[in-house]
Amino acid sequence: MLITKATIFFFDMDGTLINTNVANFLSYKAAILNVVGMDSSLPQYDRGERFNRSWLKSLFPSLGESVYKEIICEKEKCYKDYLCETTLIKENVGVLLKYSATHRMVLVSNSRRRRVMETLSYYGLVNKFTDIFYRETIQGMQIINKYQNAINILGVSPDDIIAFENEDSEIAAAIEAEIKIINPKTLL
Repeated sequence: MLITKATIFFFDMDGTLINTNVANFLSYKAAILNVVGMDSSLPQYDRGERFNRSWLKSLFPSLGESVYKEIICEKEKCYKDYLCETTLIKENVGVLLKYSATHRMVLVSNSRRRRVMETLSYYGLVNKFTDIFYRETIQGMQIINKYQNAINILGVSPDDIIAFENEDSEIAAAIEAEIKIINPKTLL
C-alpha cells in the first residue's frame, strides 16, 4: 500500500480511536439515576456491547419520550465525569500521530459535537485533525452515510482515503462510499 501526499485519513472515534464503552455505560447509569431515581434495572456492564438509546428503551419501555430525551441530555452532561474510564486504541492513535503532521486527518463520528470535543480534548487530539465531522454536521442531510457526507462536503476522492472504523455497519457504509482501504494493518 502506497501512502502519497494525496492520502487522506478518515477515523471514527468511539471504538476505533478511543474505547468509550465503559464511560458511555456509566454516563447512562448516572443519567438514569439522576432523572428517574433508579438504576437497579440496568444490567451489569458487558464489554462486548455498547449501551445506547435502543437498550435504554428496551430496559425502560414504560418511560415517556420526554423522559428518554431528558435521560439522553443528562447522559451527555455526565459523560465528562467518566472520561477517566476511556482508553486509547494505541495502534490507530499511533497512525494518527505518525501521519498528522504531513497528511489530512478527518474525524468522522456519529457522536454529538460536545462529546467528540470533550473526548478528543481529554487526550490532546483535537489539533491532530484538519476536519471534524460529528452528528450535528450530518443532521438534515439527505445522505445518512457519514463517510459519503464527509467526502461530499470535502470534495475529495474516495480513492485517496484510508479509513479506520470498528463497527461492521459503518465499515459497510465506508465501502458503499467507495473507500477501498479500510483498517489496514501495516501503517506503523
